[in-house]
Amino acid sequence: MKKLLIVAALLFTTGCVSQEEQSEERIVTTSVAIAEILDELGVDTVVGVPTSETYTLPERYDGVDEVGMPMNPDMEIISTLNPTLILSPNSLEGDLKERYSNSKIDAAFMNLKSVTGMYKSIEELGALIGKEEEAQVLVDDFKTYMEDYQEKNGDREGPRVLILMGLPGSYVVATENSYVGSLVELAGGKNVYTGESEEDFINVNVEDMLEKSPDIILRTSHAQPEDVQVMFEEEFSTNEIWQHFDAVTNNKVYDLDNEYFGMSANFNYQKALEVLDELFYGSK
Repeated sequence: MKKLLIVAALLFTTGCVSQEEQSEERIVTTSVAIAEILDELGVDTVVGVPTSETYTLPERYDGVDEVGMPMNPDMEIISTLNPTLILSPNSLEGDLKERYSNSKIDAAFMNLKSVTGMYKSIEELGALIGKEEEAQVLVDDFKTYMEDYQEKNGDREGPRVLILMGLPGSYVVATENSYVGSLVELAGGKNVYTGESEEDFINVNVEDMLEKSPDIILRTSHAQPEDVQVMFEEEFSTNEIWQHFDAVTNNKVYDLDNEYFGMSANFNYQKALEVLDELFYGSK
């Protein structure tokens, strides 16, 4: 049987999907952000969605079977749904690719580490599942928005920014390779950990952060935002090193809504850029 293979330089990778399967799709997604993309593309053949206590799934998929948490989907449940394709973010490819392969289910990993990566993946997904026109509408809207945004904001000198991604009980530093890092870059900010690593997130001691001398500190969370905020407040009040940061003494520490500043790119990027514009430049 003739196979269709789409591979786009780590932006979107997939196994083999037959032409016959394209017309009889049964899609499982392990990501809320990808569920939102499928909703925008008008895809009604989703048979499995992630379990999420933090984010709300599109109404289109009310009543669809849940397949577990994004980082640890339940392969037994997924197998019973007889999917033709599983869609997950490529940030989890290292954890999930072998599991999908062992289950002999075709899988694709979408790049949700940046806004531009997301739209490139939308374009490729549209070609894969027969939603080219719907995908092109979304891509064209994005291009128009970014042209206008860059024309308006392209000459502004942004601040030096430290980005902290909180987890319950701990936190890491977000590099420019993370989604939040890509938003800071689009808004003209200068991530103080640009060029430090190819990873999205890195572990760094507070003394090293102090040497980077950020103008602004942004704090967001992967999950359980209320618990993470309490954790951050305790860390900043009990670890006296933070009191030596100019960003702290100048009251330039900001907690961000993880609905806009989470782990994966999503359609809230315009709102996120508005928030950063206000924090960086004092303008909406």
